[in-house]
Amino acid sequence: MPKSSSRSLPSLSIRIDLDTERSIGPGKIRLLESIRSCGSISAAGREMNMSYKRAWDLVDEINRICRRDAVERQAGGKKGGGATLTPFGLSLVARYRKIERSAAVAARQELRALRADTVARRKA
Repeated sequence: MPKSSSRSLPSLSIRIDLDTERSIGPGKIRLLESIRSCGSISAAGREMNMSYKRAWDLVDEINRICRRDAVERQAGGKKGGGATLTPFGLSLVARYRKIERSAAVAARQELRALRADTVARRKA
């Protein structure tokens, strides 16, 4: 979700705990979206100012914690390798974003109240 300005609502950041040791959050989802748009794990990492190793480690972690491949790597060749999201990976991103939107809608009234409370000026 976008960062808030002084006039916009505070934003939610959703982390889904699949169990006590497995979670999916905004960083992993952004990496998957970046892989989808870049067609490469290394390019997605660069786009996110992330090291090549960190991007690969996160992809391995996503595949491991989901117990299904979200990313499919393609072997290199003359044009180099690449990566695509599997149907499961596409579904994971879509489902996460839907949960995020639903949570934001459900919390909108409280977020408005929080904004009002945190921008109210003190009376001298």
